[in-house]
Amino acid sequence: MKDWLDKLEARERLFVLGGAAFAIVASIYGFLWLPFDRNHAALAQSVDGWERSLAELRPLRSLAASNGSGRGGPATAGTLQAPIIVVDQTLRSRGLERFRRRSQPTTSNGVRVEFEGVAFDELVLWLGDLSGRHDMHVQAGSLSAVSQAGPGRVNASLTLERSL
Repeated sequence: MKDWLDKLEARERLFVLGGAAFAIVASIYGFLWLPFDRNHAALAQSVDGWERSLAELRPLRSLAASNGSGRGGPATAGTLQAPIIVVDQTLRSRGLERFRRRSQPTTSNGVRVEFEGVAFDELVLWLGDLSGRHDMHVQAGSLSAVSQAGPGRVNASLTLERSL
């Protein structure tokens, strides 16, 4: 190879050496620098995403701290009772027990409740009470309008579970 290079004229030798240098620099860029740069860009986007998520969650931390300290009474008492008892007591306090057709435990922290002809507004208020005071939330549910019972009345089947 050296003999071949020595036989070339000065201009040709300069052209070949310049092409070799360009090929080496292009190879280093293509095989080493470019993959590192792509990974760096992906990591930078990931960090930006996590920073945005943290920024969105910071206000919730103070909200959770204030809710946790202000719940001492009803939430503590409600968590000691079985979900079926909590549901029964809250239905009676809202006057909705007459619309309940069936309620049965699903798990140690869950209960399934079926209503017939219940007022939708009252049902939503009752669910708000369960969520706010007893940490019980709807995991699954279905609602259907009931026209013969009057406007705003629904049949509902709800699966409720207590947050741990």
